[in-house]
Amino acid sequence: MKTEKDKMLAGELYNPLDAELSDLRLKARRLLKDLNDTREDQTEERMRLLKELMPDAGTDLWLQPPFYCDYGFNIKLGDKVFFNFNCVVLDVAPVSIGSRTLIGPNVQVYTAMHPMDYQERASGLEYAKPITIGNDVWIGGSAVICPGVSIGDRAVIGAGSVVTRDIPSDVFAAGNPCRVIKAIDKK
Repeated sequence: MKTEKDKMLAGELYNPLDAELSDLRLKARRLLKDLNDTREDQTEERMRLLKELMPDAGTDLWLQPPFYCDYGFNIKLGDKVFFNFNCVVLDVAPVSIGSRTLIGPNVQVYTAMHPMDYQERASGLEYAKPITIGNDVWIGGSAVICPGVSIGDRAVIGAGSVVTRDIPSDVFAAGNPCRVIKAIDKK
């Protein structure tokens, strides 16, 4: 029989109030509290907390607190990823971010979804869709990345954009909804 965590990770409807999931979120919240309370000169302590929160992070992660997420273990990071201040990653489903990607301040990455049908939504069940962000991507401040989206390598997402559909590699995209504005010259 599938646990609620199994259902969550499979993208199926699940109960977020399940005891196991509640315990996992509480563990993440405690780590985030400790992380967000560190000073700039406490780099070793930050790295220790980040490794515990996001065990699948590559090398040279640079994250400016405050930072918020649901679980942490669903966030997979390449090398040299940068998160600026006040980012939120709702990692109910896997969030994969490639190497050398820059995430601006206040960026929101949402995998969580609620049913469109009001009666199903009233049941309290939810589901999620994974997000993939490629290598060498730059996401401008206050952008929102919606569930199920993929952003290709070397793409640039303009500040304040709401990304509701896939964005290919090597483009500048912006707006609400986010759309491709132009190809990026590789020179």
